[in-house]
Amino acid sequence: MNIAKRKNDLKFGGGPNNLTHGFVPTMGALHDGHKELIRTARADCEFLTVSIFVNPTQFAPGGDFLEYPRTVEQDITALRELKVDQLYIPATDEIYPQGTMVNITLEPIEHLLEGAQRPGHFSGVANVVLRLFNIVRPTRAYFGEKDAQQLIVIRKLVTDLHLPVEIVGCPTVRDSDGMALSSRNVFLDPEERVQAKSISRGLFAAQDAFSSGELSSDFLRDVVRKELEPNNLLFTEYVSLCRPGSMDEVLGECEEGDILSVAVRLASTRLIDNIRLRNRPGSN
Repeated sequence: MNIAKRKNDLKFGGGPNNLTHGFVPTMGALHDGHKELIRTARADCEFLTVSIFVNPTQFAPGGDFLEYPRTVEQDITALRELKVDQLYIPATDEIYPQGTMVNITLEPIEHLLEGAQRPGHFSGVANVVLRLFNIVRPTRAYFGEKDAQQLIVIRKLVTDLHLPVEIVGCPTVRDSDGMALSSRNVFLDPEERVQAKSISRGLFAAQDAFSSGELSSDFLRDVVRKELEPNNLLFTEYVSLCRPGSMDEVLGECEEGDILSVAVRLASTRLIDNIRLRNRPGSN
């Protein structure tokens, strides 16, 4: 596996041989969700690059940038086992050279849901992803559906800027108790972990109601809230049911494919999760 800390040390999967060059950008602290993304990309692509870069611009001031888990040596071992061709571990000044003037802003999605809770977050995501795409030059890039709004932002970035990369969304990977895998799960103590399971329970209960014919968006949001509310350590930031294209809240009846999402805090740990509503009675 080629390990590059500078862009001049990268090997590119494209070029004369027209190889399919897959790319999985990460912030490290790799868990089974990341590994499933990488396995999918490995099966799809002839050449595979993974990056590890904890991006400072997507963290709010006073956020958990400094506390974000960093396990680079363990990650390198895992990536070798997954037969990754190339690992890119850039320094901050490689991605954001001194005197950087270009900054991407996003309207209106930057101010909705995750954007409202984390001002500047999606601008930071868009800026780092664009820079990584320009440096790595993949033909396909893989992102998890757990960060649903992020995936929408990245697809819009690629469309609006005519970037020559295909975006592949991959299903959320869950633990045996239903919790979505996240690098931040390691911060939960045992009691917080028990209460955090109410997130996926609420989402799955709402999915069951939708599959049984319930279409009221308010009712489905309430199903989720009723699972969350009894947990005294858990603070709910939002329960949203929105349209995937615009991220606008659904005010009446929901439809197949609408996104039901949750953001909560347990002490200093922030968790998000979502599902796409599926299996509406009578749908194909």
